[in-house]
Amino acid sequence: MKISPLVGLTAKSLVFTIVTVLATAALGATILNSKGDANREFTAIFTDATSLNKGDDVRMSGVRVGTVSGVEVRNDSEAEVTFTVSDDVPMEQGTSVELRFRNLVGQRYVSLEPPAQAAPALEEGHTFELGETRPALDLTVLFNGFQPLLRMLDAKDINALSGQIIAVFQGEDATVEGLLRSTASLTSTLADRDQVIGDLIGSLSTVLETIDTRSDDLSTTLTTMQQLVSGLAEDREVIGSTLDGLGDLTDSVSTLLADTRKPLKGNIDALGQLSGNLADSEDVLDTFFTTLPVKFDRIGRTASYGSWINFYLCSIEGRIPMPEGYMGDLGVKPVAGRCR
Repeated sequence: MKISPLVGLTAKSLVFTIVTVLATAALGATILNSKGDANREFTAIFTDATSLNKGDDVRMSGVRVGTVSGVEVRNDSEAEVTFTVSDDVPMEQGTSVELRFRNLVGQRYVSLEPPAQAAPALEEGHTFELGETRPALDLTVLFNGFQPLLRMLDAKDINALSGQIIAVFQGEDATVEGLLRSTASLTSTLADRDQVIGDLIGSLSTVLETIDTRSDDLSTTLTTMQQLVSGLAEDREVIGSTLDGLGDLTDSVSTLLADTRKPLKGNIDALGQLSGNLADSEDVLDTFFTTLPVKFDRIGRTASYGSWINFYLCSIEGRIPMPEGYMGDLGVKPVAGRCR
């Protein structure tokens, strides 16, 4: 039986149309995020649900398990998100609901994080409060946090740094190798000093423990020091005037020492000569001091038993050094007739 070309062409067109319609329906279902078996509905409260729209995915461990059915404002400060989950997906107590970025354009989806351990199932219609939800990361706040740093960077410096980094990774193999070698050397050195580092940490712990046990004494010391500093600050004028007085006293003492330096030097030289003379006459002095008491005793006896010997003090002479530096002749001159 021979099939006409028109019938064959019609059959091919029909098959192409059916395949195209099915593919279009699958594509449309994917775009609309539809899921026919998702019939359990839950509610989640977020502090911020920006860019989350009706029809966005609900995923668990990266697998799509449901769809967002609505987003509304609650209490003028919270977002109420209603979503559905498939019957074959377990929803247990302790599950947390998070908002995550779906792509770089900014679209988001709802992520269900099951608990670490098995727990009883949640009832349909359960509402996840703020303590059980987590909003998506606000990239605007994140990037705004870098603004102070970016303001401090010069565009030329950024370009230079970028160029150096590109040069390192494109043609400076030796530089990268040297950097890695230095890093390995540093790591090895730290590993070799593991015992020293451990002893240092142990000693530091001992010091901190000692300081902790002496916290009361340390507090008392700091308080006393603060009181001392405060007292000195209050008496700063008196201390300043005292320092001025000490300066004047130092000037006066220095002037006095300058005036008395020459006479004092002469006295010290004369004292040295006297000491030398006394040392040279040691034998004579020993004999004199030994016989002097006997002489005084005999002379006293002779003078006390009669008038054979009379003693008179007629004059006293001497040389006394004066502050001006010269030797003055001082003494008592005889005035009695018996002394003439």
